[in-house]
Amino acid sequence: MSRSFEDVSVGEELPELSIPLTRTMIVATALASRDYQDVHHDPSLAVERGSKDVFMNILTTNGLVDRYVTQWAGPAAVVKAIRIRLGAPNYPGDTMLLTGTVSAKDDGGRVEIKVRGTNAIGPHVTGTVVVQLQGSGA
Repeated sequence: MSRSFEDVSVGEELPELSIPLTRTMIVATALASRDYQDVHHDPSLAVERGSKDVFMNILTTNGLVDRYVTQWAGPAAVVKAIRIRLGAPNYPGDTMLLTGTVSAKDDGGRVEIKVRGTNAIGPHVTGTVVVQLQGSGA
């Protein structure tokens, strides 16, 4: 079921989403997004380049942030903008916890959500997602 613009309030918190960070997921999503940079799929080369292991690419992070917000908003929501910034790497064996809060609504049916994804070493991703919801002004 899709969220309606009228039913969303500034300050509303989205349900948390916990994502296990497996090696397979990190490698497969990098390759699926055609990111062949070796630090995303080859552990020994990642270490040689100064990382402790392979780590998630930004395309995967962007997709997970999109999934998080649209899972809450519903299938009728249209993503208008995603603005994210990466921080601590997502390494295999960890978990990323996504949280979000509705930070703004406009007269055109758009809702802005502040999103944060953290892992054991700190914030992996922070940013905002703007979605168009059905209802008033949409």
